[in-house]
Amino acid sequence: MRSNIKAIAERAGVSKTAVSFAFNNPNRLAKATVQQILKIAEEMGYTPDPVARSMNTGKTGTIGLLLPQPIPEIIRNPFLPEFIEGIGEECIEANLSLMLVSPLKGSIQRAIINAAVDGFLTLGLEEYKATMVVLRQRGVPYVTVDSDPIDGVPAVNIDDEAGACKVMRHVLQAGHRRLTILAIRSGKLGHYQEYTGTLRHRVDGYIAALAEYGLAIDGRHIRLIECPSTEKGGEAGFQAIWKNRSHPTAIVAMSDIIAIGAMKAAQAEGVRIPEELSIVGFDDIPLAGLIHPALTTVAQPLNRKGKLAAELLVRTINGINDPVVHHFLPTIMVIRDSVASPFWTARPPRVAGKPRAAS
Repeated sequence: MRSNIKAIAERAGVSKTAVSFAFNNPNRLAKATVQQILKIAEEMGYTPDPVARSMNTGKTGTIGLLLPQPIPEIIRNPFLPEFIEGIGEECIEANLSLMLVSPLKGSIQRAIINAAVDGFLTLGLEEYKATMVVLRQRGVPYVTVDSDPIDGVPAVNIDDEAGACKVMRHVLQAGHRRLTILAIRSGKLGHYQEYTGTLRHRVDGYIAALAEYGLAIDGRHIRLIECPSTEKGGEAGFQAIWKNRSHPTAIVAMSDIIAIGAMKAAQAEGVRIPEELSIVGFDDIPLAGLIHPALTTVAQPLNRKGKLAAELLVRTINGINDPVVHHFLPTIMVIRDSVASPFWTARPPRVAGKPRAAS
C-alpha cells in the first residue's frame, strides 16, 4: 500500500499526505488536485484497503443502526424505510455509509462488539443494563431513538403520549365504549403497567383519554391484548378478539401495520368498516392513506426523526461537543374514514360513581 501511495504521489507531483487526503478527507484539497490524484490512482489500478484505511484514520466511515429484531423481521415494517431515508440524507451530507446491525446469533451485545462502525443509532432499545454497558465499553458515541432517554446520551423521540391520547379521544368522542387496544408485543404478556419506552408512553396516552370519560382498561369493556407489530400480527389480534362472544365496536392499534392487518382480517370475515367496527392506528405509514377505508391514525415525522438522530451522531463523531439534548418531536392527528359511531343503539356501560357518558 505504501509503495502505491508513494508512486501515485510521485506521478501526481504531490505529497503522500495529499494522496491520503484525496481518499480520506478530500475537502482539505483543491477539487482539481483531488480529481488529478484519483485519476492517476485509477490508471495505476490502485484501490485503498478499507481495513488499512480505518487503522490509519481511526474511523470506518460507517455508522450503525442498531435494531432490536432480525433484519428480515423488522424490514417488513413499513415504518422503517422513511426513517432510514432520513438517516441516509444525513449520511450523504457527511459522506458516511450506513450499516444495519441486528442481533448476532440472538445477542444484541455480540452484534455491538462485532460491528465495525464509528457510532450507533439505537432503535427501540430500552435501557437494558447489559446493552448499555457494552455500548459504553465500545467507546463509540451513540444516540437513542424511540427509547427512554438516558442521562448524558442524546435522544430523539416523538410525543407518543400526546399522540395516543388524541387518537383514543377521537374514538371515544365518536361514542365507543367497548373497545380493544392491540398493543405491540413487549414480552410483558399484557402487563401494560410494566411497559417502558414507546409502549409505556402510548399506553399512558390511551389511559389518560379513557380517564377523561370515566373509563379504564378493565379487561371487559376496555381490553388490551398484545400482538407482533406486523400485518400478520394484526390479523391474529383481530381473530383473538372476534372469537369471543362480546365484540368491541372499535380497535385502537398501537401501530398502523397492526391496524391494517386487523382491518384485512375483519373484512375477510365480512365485518364492515367503519359501520360495524372502527379501527385506528399510529405512525401514518404511506399505506395508511391508500387502503379502503383510509386509516385514521397519528402521524409522526419519520424522516425528520431519522435525519435528526443521524445529525446528532455525526456531530459527536466529528468531535463537536454540543450540550446533550433529549428531543421530543410533535405528532399530528390524521382523521380519515375508518372511524364511525357505533352501529348499534345499546347505551355504553356505566362506570361506578360516574355519570353515564353520552353515546
